[in-house]
Amino acid sequence: MNPKGQATWPLVNLYERLCEYSYQVYDTIAHPALGETPRNTFNDGIARTGTRPHRFIPYDEDFLMWTLPTTPKGTAKLLAGRGVKIHHIFYWSDAFRDPEIENTQVSVRYDPFDVGIAYAFIGNRWVRCYSEYYSVLHGHSEKELMIATKELRALKSSHSQQFTLTAKKLADFLESVEAEEAMLMQRLCDAEGRKVLEKINGGSPAAHVEEVPLVRIAQGNDDTAPEESSPTEGEAEMLEIYEEF
Repeated sequence: MNPKGQATWPLVNLYERLCEYSYQVYDTIAHPALGETPRNTFNDGIARTGTRPHRFIPYDEDFLMWTLPTTPKGTAKLLAGRGVKIHHIFYWSDAFRDPEIENTQVSVRYDPFDVGIAYAFIGNRWVRCYSEYYSVLHGHSEKELMIATKELRALKSSHSQQFTLTAKKLADFLESVEAEEAMLMQRLCDAEGRKVLEKINGGSPAAHVEEVPLVRIAQGNDDTAPEESSPTEGEAEMLEIYEEF
């Protein structure tokens, strides 16, 4: 059951073979408990009761947003001029300029495949936020960040007992040779995970949350909140970088 040191199949190949077995082999072989194939049983059930499309959960932007991970509390404090802090990194959006929401707890979510991007629920909608040192952190996964954090603590522990982890230290480490050696295997694993997401999305490049525009979630009868266009990657790299105090 433990594939560590024994796995030989890349994740995307394993996913393809599991789908082939589930939907082309198992689904078309007579099942002793059913007396027919699972596919026939399923089709008979649909013919009797209908498809009930209102029970379907669409794989759309709202679904992607609500299934993203969040902080242990589900919220983060919005600090004036700095934004929200997730995993030692501050994230900023122009929507944070409203003085009424400064120093309040806001719902947040982040992209596990790209720590350069996070989302905050402001004004009845999700807004995209960009991290400090976005040009360095963009494209790195949450697991890479965890490995970098562990390696940084190990490197610094022998020099000083007082060590504060910051976004600048993480960004500097991610560009170092030590990071390249420590995280090469994790980057290969992340690449396989992205390929599986592409397969789930029909073989086309995954409709990953990084590419999802700002999503408005209606609450109550408020459905008229205006949409905003998020900055492109090029524009994001031109945003002001909030250095350490």
